[in-house]
Amino acid sequence: MTLQKSGLLALMGGAALALALTPASVSAQNIRFWTTEEQPARLARQQAMADAFQESSGISVEVIPVTESDLGTRATAAFAAGDLPDVIYHPLQYALPWTEAGIIDSEAATEAVDALGVDTFAPGALALAKTEDGYAAVPVDGWTQMIVFRKDLFDAAGLAAPTSYESALAAIESLHNPPDIYGFVAATKVDENFMSQVLEHVFLANGVSPVGADGFQPLDEAATVEVLDFYKAIAEASPPGELYWKQSRELYFAGRAAMIIWSPFILDELAGLRDSAPPTINDDPTSTELASKTGIVTNFSGPSNPDGAAWGDVRYFGITADADIEAAMAFVNYAMDEGYTDTLAIAPEGKFPVRRGTADNPTAFVEAWSTLPVGVDRKAPLGDLYSQDMIDEIVGGLDVAQRWGVAEGQLSLASKIINSQAINRLVREYIDGVRDAASTVAELNAELEKID
Repeated sequence: MTLQKSGLLALMGGAALALALTPASVSAQNIRFWTTEEQPARLARQQAMADAFQESSGISVEVIPVTESDLGTRATAAFAAGDLPDVIYHPLQYALPWTEAGIIDSEAATEAVDALGVDTFAPGALALAKTEDGYAAVPVDGWTQMIVFRKDLFDAAGLAAPTSYESALAAIESLHNPPDIYGFVAATKVDENFMSQVLEHVFLANGVSPVGADGFQPLDEAATVEVLDFYKAIAEASPPGELYWKQSRELYFAGRAAMIIWSPFILDELAGLRDSAPPTINDDPTSTELASKTGIVTNFSGPSNPDGAAWGDVRYFGITADADIEAAMAFVNYAMDEGYTDTLAIAPEGKFPVRRGTADNPTAFVEAWSTLPVGVDRKAPLGDLYSQDMIDEIVGGLDVAQRWGVAEGQLSLASKIINSQAINRLVREYIDGVRDAASTVAELNAELEKID
């Protein structure tokens, strides 16, 4: 951001900024917006939102789809050429690196967050993009991984929800009765990213991370042994074989699993709204029976981390170094306020509201989101399918969302560690009895230390 623009924006506060971002205050009459939501139906929704913004502001928005796998390369090339778009919708992994590289403008993002109201955002979503002086980008939407469980079976057995290692193991002890029902369906297929996500979730729950502020940090032996022992226990309560998302969903949908770990994209399928993935717990593939018997947990804890954690994925609006700042901020303000329900409606089952409401109505956007229809072959609002307690739990996970390396500024190294699949392989070897827990921790540290 230029000193001139920074000085102007510094004089604007809260509602004053929102009022100032009018056609008269912006120099551009058109801006460019890169989005990774490139499916035709989602593009159409974004174009409709851009058209509504133009009608209210006089600023046109060129909506440009970019394949997510190409986003990093294209942004780097456009930055070098001085030809970045004004706003980029991007995943978490780019927020801090692009700020450090000068691709996105953290001062502009911080001004936008302040104008919308810091207290109206989920704390976890903001924390993931925290910089020394503010925020790298503006949180837009997100989701947290969930423990999906048979609440009806838990209630009948007098079991507490599986919010911790301890309560999950207690449920396995009570409910595991193969082949009729498995206590858990763990991820055990080493070359699947699904196993990487589930393992990071379980490690985070116990406060264990392979990265610190200075890079790789050796795994704490005692806490990591707790992680390994828990994961071995849930694997032993699972069917044999190479398990990943497919088997866990199939077994849960057939009523043969007490617990699985999954993303929220399962929520519409649980309710019989997607023909390609129907519940088979009864003879009606469109039945909502399984949804009515399901509970979820987002914040999960281990014995060494009683506060727990939620594995979260958040998407952001980055205002770029080449942007017309005022016009870009006007668009971001619109998309996160007047047009925010339309932003979430692009894919509500995977776009939880990271901005809960406004200062005047702190839950406005959560309430609106719960009424948005989800599903593929049939549609229904999440609020019609799940209780208010479930809705609150779904959204509440973003308050404590975490990922390895974000707080430490080491997300790039954490991603390399995850992508190496060394953790997957060595955990699987421990499950299979190749070595004991302490030796597995030592081997993990030896292998992960080599990654840079």
